Amino acid sequence: MNALARKTAIVTGASTGIGRASAEALAHAGFRVFGTSRRAADSDPRDVSMLTCDVTDDAAVASVVSTVLARTGRIDLLVNNAGLSLLGAAEESSISQIQNLFDVNLFGVIRMTNAVLPLMRQRGEGRIVNISSVLGLIPAPYSAHYAATKHALEGYSESLDHETRAFNVRVVLVEPAYTRSAFEQNTLTADSMLKEYDEARASARALLKDTIAVGDTPESVAEAVLLAATAGRPRRRYPSGKMARQVSMLRRFVPSAAFDKSLRKQMRLPA
Repeated sequence: MNALARKTAIVTGASTGIGRASAEALAHAGFRVFGTSRRAADSDPRDVSMLTCDVTDDAAVASVVSTVLARTGRIDLLVNNAGLSLLGAAEESSISQIQNLFDVNLFGVIRMTNAVLPLMRQRGEGRIVNISSVLGLIPAPYSAHYAATKHALEGYSESLDHETRAFNVRVVLVEPAYTRSAFEQNTLTADSMLKEYDEARASARALLKDTIAVGDTPESVAEAVLLAATAGRPRRRYPSGKMARQVSMLRRFVPSAAFDKSLRKQMRLPA
């Protein structure tokens, strides 16, 4: 606790869900925590200083990092949590909508990382925790573009970790499965819907809502974030929750044909 009390953390997307729970868990553990959100929330997380920041805006990102640095003189931890989901068949989204999704889920992470990494390198220590998903490991019918952002995030994070270890800066991934959240608020709908996909899309939406309703709590994911943030010898990936751990293991060891068959059954797709 005493060691962490000197450390400063930034958590993006901290107004609700995983981001809020993670910010509060880090604050409780002793970090001085600054949370960000695109708009002011109805209520702030406990013991967290909230700042407005759109991670798709270069100037906003630079301003937040400058503000935190001016107040504390250091940034020890960055948790990249801000993100959006997108539901629909892959061909139902315009290029513009897909670009906007990548701008938040991937390029937003890169903007924040590029803003804090020079500070961490100069101090010779730091930790970056990127919130990925089990959909960064497996296919996601009717969430193809969301899965693509998370697959890209996984490759970026693992590659960056190899580059930054020489400076005692580690980049790690937390991989939740389905988490209880404001489903309608956080999930975009494809902007060019086609009638040919109406039935399958509706089935995918119903399945997703049912799965989220019994999913992990944001607080359980926050426990994995805290572990990833404080471990002396961090693992590269932290699957969060029973489902995430099972999916991670199955993806590694189950033959591809069997995994494909199981996935289609779970997704209620024709054999």
